[in-house]
Amino acid sequence: MAHCMIIVPLLISLCLLLPSIQASKFQYCDNNKDYDVKVSGVKISPNPVKKGKPATFTISASTSESITDGKMRVDVRYFGFPVYSQDHDLCEETSCPVTSGNFVVSHTEELPGFTPPGSYSLTMKMINGESHELTCISFGFRIGSASSLSDI
Repeated sequence: MAHCMIIVPLLISLCLLLPSIQASKFQYCDNNKDYDVKVSGVKISPNPVKKGKPATFTISASTSESITDGKMRVDVRYFGFPVYSQDHDLCEETSCPVTSGNFVVSHTEELPGFTPPGSYSLTMKMINGESHELTCISFGFRIGSASSLSDI
């Protein structure tokens, strides 16, 4: 009986935590292209993203070729209009060199407090040092409305 008193609250807290780090659906930019880097999943934490707070986008992927340098290009759209575009050093987002096999790219960004709530789309491209596109994916995410007092 004592075990149930511990397990039930643990399961409830896990159920409350999981939606904030759930996997997001993604699609390749070109379904007919055979990308060198295969993406297996995208996680956004927290989900929905909270303006004025850090948000982490984690991409799980695999490659059959070694990656020694490159960049990650991020483009964000709001209702189809471009609102953010930036290149990041790929080796700052993951450990280089990336050897063949599975790896993770993780990028954290803090959105300004004046960011409007709603649905956004993000396109992420990985490009190696020779300007060859390794992969390109897009996925949607939401930015929640104003932070509640409990978030302060």
